[in-house]
Parts: sequence; structure tokens; C-alpha cells
Amino acid sequence: MAGFRALAEQVRNPRLVATQRRTALRKCLERFAPYGHRATWHHLCTRAGIATEDREPDPARLVAALEELEEARAVWLGYEQEFAARRRREKHDGIRQPSALDDWHRRTWGGCDIVPCEAPHRHPAAPLPAVLRSMIRAMEAGTPRADCPVCDTRWFVWRTDLERFPMAGPVCQKCGIVAPLSVLTRETLAQARQSSRERRLSVAA
Repeated sequence: MAGFRALAEQVRNPRLVATQRRTALRKCLERFAPYGHRATWHHLCTRAGIATEDREPDPARLVAALEELEEARAVWLGYEQEFAARRRREKHDGIRQPSALDDWHRRTWGGCDIVPCEAPHRHPAAPLPAVLRSMIRAMEAGTPRADCPVCDTRWFVWRTDLERFPMAGPVCQKCGIVAPLSVLTRETLAQARQSSRERRLSVAA
């Protein structure tokens, strides 16, 4: 099975037809998809100006999408290296108790669903590398916050009917991410649940 780099070479290969290069880019998302496969694909297509169902897109646009994905992957691989070095130091110092950052890293290992989104078409508009840097900073800070770690808004709604992991959680109503519980304050989580109850009551009325 081809790895990410080999697939990236196929996306750039001018000897391949556009359909093959598109397929290679889709397969890259099986190795690294920060929003999940469908949401990451929608994001890349939107940013590069590709119709999501276009089977023969402009190769230059495919390469532009790949470059954003590669930059985001470099950010994540750098974080994983720093994380591994930190854990080695902590274990050397006798610190064995896992933290919220450890739990988040374990769940996102491999680079999929790092920043899960409410739906495939609901994701941050900012470039992937910027979103990953914001989320990593928020998680490493270790201090719960009242605003979204990606877009800074304070409007969350608790969803219990998400289509994929996590099946429930606080969804930012501006950028669509499902924020990690540990990154938000208790008050913010309580407000998200209250907003969800109010929404259900308004629909039922």
C-alpha cells in the first residue's frame, strides 16, 4: 500500500491523467485527514476551487490542495515529535499519569479526526495548517477557555446526533468544529447544553 509521500508524487506526476491524480489525492486523506475524510476533502476542494464531484479537475488545483495538506501534515508531524520527546522526559521524571493532552493525542494518533467537524460541509474556512496550530496551542496550554480555539467565537451548542466520532460534544456555531471537552470551561459546556435544550424546545413548540 502506497504511503502519503508516494501518493503525493502521483498527484504531481504530469504523466498521469487528472482522474488518476485526483484519486491519489483522495487516497492521501486515508493517511492524513485532520477533519475526517469527507470534511477534509470538502475543505481542500473549497480552498482550491475544485468541485467535490469533478472527476477531471485542473491538475494545478489538485497540486494546490495537496500543498495545503502537506503543510498541515508537517505541522502535525512536528507536534507528534515534540509530544513524544515530552513524554520521554516525563517518564524519566516518574510522571506516568496521563493528561488531557495525552488523551487527545491518543485519540488523534495517525492524523485523522484531529479537529472533527459537525458535518462534511461545516468546517473552518482558515487554512488547515493555521487551524492545527491553533488547536495544538490550545491543548498544550492546558487551561480551559470560554471561546473556540479555532475561531474565537463563544457560541457552542451541545450535539448528541453527530454522524461520526465523537457522537456527541460541543459544536462551534461559527466554524463547525467539535471542540475537545478539556479545552472548554465548565461554564461554556453548561451553556452549550442549555443552548441545545432551548433549541429542542423551540423546534417542538
